[in-house]
Amino acid sequence: MPEQRIGYLGPKGTFTKMAVDGLFDGGTYIGYESIPACLDAVENGEVDTGVVPLENAIEGSVHLTIDYLVHQVNQSIIAELTVPIKQHLLVHPDHYDHDLKKIYSHSHAIAQCHQYLHKNYPQADLEYTASTGRAAEIVADTGTGAAAIGNHLAAEENGLKILAENIHDYDNNHTRFAVVQKNPMTLKVKDQFVTKQKTTVMVTLPKDYVGALHQVLAAFAWRKMNLSKIESRPMKTGLGNYFFLIDVDQPYDQILFPGVQAELEALGCQLKILGTYPSYQLDIPSPIRRA
Repeated sequence: MPEQRIGYLGPKGTFTKMAVDGLFDGGTYIGYESIPACLDAVENGEVDTGVVPLENAIEGSVHLTIDYLVHQVNQSIIAELTVPIKQHLLVHPDHYDHDLKKIYSHSHAIAQCHQYLHKNYPQADLEYTASTGRAAEIVADTGTGAAAIGNHLAAEENGLKILAENIHDYDNNHTRFAVVQKNPMTLKVKDQFVTKQKTTVMVTLPKDYVGALHQVLAAFAWRKMNLSKIESRPMKTGLGNYFFLIDVDQPYDQILFPGVQAELEALGCQLKILGTYPSYQLDIPSPIRRA
């Protein structure tokens, strides 16, 4: 089997990189500065597999990932990882003071720590970056008066000190990461606990059809297919035009899913399978304190 080429939202020190390290058993890892850049690399064949954030327990879905997968590329979700997220306040060990003037991080990370920042650093300017890893790089370069929100790996990779641990506002902070491929390829993964098998579908409703969504859900319900998530997103074709992403807690089969598709098509709906895949639950190690 050729060596896996795995793209992820980088640089080093992101939660996505931690997820990659926890799941894959070897390969060539390539970090990309943004979610679109990573998914484009999969689409163009630069890498075989991409790993990008999909949903956070506090901030909800990562709409950039969802919209890019639906509108810009033709890729399948072949696995997902759920990882506990522990956000820390990172500073340069030699050039910092407690009167922080700027705090850098990804917009989701800053939002996850809103109450902490409001209470402790209300005067600090919040600067959004493409990733938490990039925020750590900036603080490593700038030093005085600056901090980053990120994980312990970002601190270790960039020589930063953890000034405050676990600053996220809610304890149950987890992120789901999507593992995507354009061309089917067997994943070489470490032994991990598979919590469930899932299938994600995209359903587009006909215009001006009274009760269409109810009938869509009924097609799954009477077949006793459990739906763990349903979310609407704009089709980008005009106001009022939406598609629905639905997570079904079972793998694709040749009986129930074709039956659902035929029933929905009879209603004028369109159904597309975005992936059928295992769902992994990963742990991350505790931070290593820097003096």
